[in-house]
Amino acid sequence: MAKTTGRFWSYFTSEELWDYVIASSIKIISILLISYLVIFIGKKIITRLFTLRFKTPLKQSERRQTTLVKLLHSVLTYVVYFSAIIAVLSALKIEVMGLLAGAGIAGLAIGFGAQSLVKDVITGFFIILEDQFAVGDYVKLTTSNVAEGTVSEIGLRTTKLVAFTGELYIIPNGQIMDVVNYSINNSKGIIDLQVGIEADIEKIERLVTDYLQTLPAKYEELVSVPIFVGVQNIVGTEVTVRIVVETQPYQHFAISRIIKRDVKDIFEKNGIPMPYQKMMVYNQDSNKNGGDDA
Repeated sequence: MAKTTGRFWSYFTSEELWDYVIASSIKIISILLISYLVIFIGKKIITRLFTLRFKTPLKQSERRQTTLVKLLHSVLTYVVYFSAIIAVLSALKIEVMGLLAGAGIAGLAIGFGAQSLVKDVITGFFIILEDQFAVGDYVKLTTSNVAEGTVSEIGLRTTKLVAFTGELYIIPNGQIMDVVNYSINNSKGIIDLQVGIEADIEKIERLVTDYLQTLPAKYEELVSVPIFVGVQNIVGTEVTVRIVVETQPYQHFAISRIIKRDVKDIFEKNGIPMPYQKMMVYNQDSNKNGGDDA
């Protein structure tokens, strides 16, 4: 026991051990410091490059710029951290090549059993790279089902949508087959209004057109003055007139509701007849009596 204790004491107090500890500590601290500086400076350079590119005439959308900057920041961080870990292991005189070979074999085995995970990650990368949709966009995603809502989070593996009624959809990226993005281009709303068959269409056109001219000054969501198209359909005792409105992405629902409300008030104030069902009542007894009198 005394010999074993003496050997341990000799080893821990040996000059060779402390030279190794001091040299390794200096190397590890240097590696960590250099890694921090590389990440810090690299992130600044990436942000600066995208900021300059965003200011050039060939502008890309700000949301895509933000997404790509975050993605490149993450990639840079992961690469530097992985390199730092390898360098630290080498500084500690640990055989790195053997670990990498073992990790490669393990990774290959995991890869065969996790093909869906790899597919999710690759698809998520291309969703971000191609700017198919971004956080805050209102989209419809077709998977085995159909999910529609506002994008709350985009990851390399999953995408999260919040539906209008509050449900949270968590969708693996590899299962997304079709994407409909309602937040990229301007939206168009079609407003159909019914009036009575005896209504003066020229009067309606004049009243509605004058009203529509006042809307762009009130609502910044409008891209242009809404258009009164005219008579769209005639069925029975009612005539359908149509208004087309163009708004900023996904703002047509709110503007359409406002226009319907205001046009209804205009019709009421100006005596525009509304459609209603007419019912004819026949008295069979009177018809018979009339026939006898004849």
